[in-house]
Amino acid sequence: MTAIFSGTDDSSKKKPAHSFCLCMTKHHTLVLLGAATLIAAASSPAQSAASPPVVGDVMVSGSELTEEKPDGANAEPLWVRQRRFSTTRIYLQQDPGEIGFEQWYRARTFDGGQVTQRSQTEVEIGLPYRMQLDIYENAIHDNADDKGWQQEEVALELRYAFGDWGAIPLNPTLYFEYAFCQHGADGIEPKLLIGDDFCDGWHWGVNFIHERRVWGDAEAEWGIAGGISKTIVDSCFSVGIEGKWTHPEGGKSEGILGPTIQWLPTTNTHLDLVTMAGLNDSSPNAECWLIFGFDFGKGSSEGKGYKPTSVAGN
Repeated sequence: MTAIFSGTDDSSKKKPAHSFCLCMTKHHTLVLLGAATLIAAASSPAQSAASPPVVGDVMVSGSELTEEKPDGANAEPLWVRQRRFSTTRIYLQQDPGEIGFEQWYRARTFDGGQVTQRSQTEVEIGLPYRMQLDIYENAIHDNADDKGWQQEEVALELRYAFGDWGAIPLNPTLYFEYAFCQHGADGIEPKLLIGDDFCDGWHWGVNFIHERRVWGDAEAEWGIAGGISKTIVDSCFSVGIEGKWTHPEGGKSEGILGPTIQWLPTTNTHLDLVTMAGLNDSSPNAECWLIFGFDFGKGSSEGKGYKPTSVAGN
């Protein structure tokens, strides 16, 4: 949930209008960095063409990537099961009976030295019938508020995929979240998730978002989030760019965009770093995410994921 459902809403901190040109100049650096990263990735093969790569005991021929092969119970590939973007969700991450854990940290900076922080702890549970349940808690901190860290909300999130991966174009998935807010009215957040891969090592996702309070003023917000990434090392390292646009009813729109990287240090862990810049006067100067994920599912016992070629097959 975004902070429109919290009494300590950090999105209400607006920047002076006269800082617009200066902020745009500063923030273009991050945006251009993300674009340059993708261009460089596109010019680099995901695997050496000199000889077919070896992953475990399997010889992967041509441009076929291990991370794009069916990996889950619903035929979803490995790259989907390791959350690729901070602002954009794609399909399902956990198979029935599997459990995953993620720890998120977000920092936002504003003019005048204001910094807001968010810590999010999330547990993911795979359910039958192409569903997934996530439970998480958010805590926030604002250096302009002397109250220190405060609980923001506890939320439940349910996803339902209409079909197995690849069975329906764009792999549409419904998402519904209910947030029990510490301050103010509770909130709901329905989304439509779509995503897929194309060519070799290119992955993308888009979310269509609606948020509102369930009572009181019934404040509402509309948004769209998206991301695209390119694999550099199969099942190990990728780079990309992502962003989000939101528009609260009766308020000013916010836009953020910037580069993102993901590293999979082991077969069942992932580490994501995202640095996005504000695109207009009502946006934060910068929004950065650090995400660590650990899967308790079958991934660790079946030896899936990246292995150095020096030890593959041993």
